[in-house]
Amino acid sequence: MKTTLIFATNNQNKVEEIRAVMGALFEIITLKEAGIDIDIPEPHDTLEANASEKSQTIHNLTGQNCFSEDTGLEIDALNGEPGVKSARYAGDGRDFQKNIDKVLEKLQGKTNRAARFRTVISLILDNKEYLFEGVCEGHILEDQRGSHGFGYDPVFVPTGSAASFAEMTMAEKNKYSHRKKAVAKLIGFLNAR
Repeated sequence: MKTTLIFATNNQNKVEEIRAVMGALFEIITLKEAGIDIDIPEPHDTLEANASEKSQTIHNLTGQNCFSEDTGLEIDALNGEPGVKSARYAGDGRDFQKNIDKVLEKLQGKTNRAARFRTVISLILDNKEYLFEGVCEGHILEDQRGSHGFGYDPVFVPTGSAASFAEMTMAEKNKYSHRKKAVAKLIGFLNAR
């Protein structure tokens, strides 16, 4: 029997990425499919705390096994910004074009464009919490390239590739993806039980 987990997100792009990796092994239920219509706050200053907040909120509501994730883009030349504020970097509207514009503007004239995506997953299973992390090193382009993906994908090139995330198919992105690495740890943990 498949393990059923509620994925505590309203981001359909993240759901598709996670299902592409976990779909055959686990039943992933979205908040919408679970009949939950809330926007869970992300008030903390670490990815770990925000991920935990989201999974705890859904676990408290449902009592069911669930997981959440929080992801940030950390740029060395910007002292780790946008980091935990990645989705709202240019304001509360979650407008990724404005976020990208702000990053590119702040990086103008900077030669160090090293960056990484970091994902932290919080799993609550049988009333206990477990954390898993995935990191993808890379750099920020000077101009946007590609039309796939979401968020900062058009300006991020993972180490070992010449293409931005937005120029890759889902399968190609998953060879490098921070989210895929964190999910692989989650799957390994669930399969070892």
